[in-house]
Amino acid sequence: MTSLKIGDKAPKFEAKDEKGNTIKLADYAGKKLVVFFYPKASTPGCTAEACDLRDNYQTFLAKGYDIIGVSADSAKRQQNWIDKHQLPFSLLADEDKVVIEAFNVWGPKKFMGREYDGIHRTTFVIDENGIIEDIILKVKTKAHTAQILK
Repeated sequence: MTSLKIGDKAPKFEAKDEKGNTIKLADYAGKKLVVFFYPKASTPGCTAEACDLRDNYQTFLAKGYDIIGVSADSAKRQQNWIDKHQLPFSLLADEDKVVIEAFNVWGPKKFMGREYDGIHRTTFVIDENGIIEDIILKVKTKAHTAQILK
């Protein structure tokens, strides 16, 4: 779905997280970053994906990665999801889809014969210099950590 490729500079972004703090790509300069886009907080697939990342969060930190999630959910919905599942990373409440569109992960989807526009579940791994080093388009929600840290 995305037009971005491995080796491209990650799009600069700025959005509010679940607490209303402004988060920017520049905040992660010199660090590796996993940015995972998911359709909707608190749905089964998204919860499986987030909990897999949560359960392996210390491994990510030990390897020098930070993690942020992005969806078009409200800050309140993101915070409720964090509280319910003890998610240790920030979630961007990208209700106006600025970050989602910058990474080009919004578009036509099909589910049970119905077509609609939505977020394509996609993960970007960004290196210390802001360069995309991996893009995961076919996310395995229950084994996403293994896909990222392969």
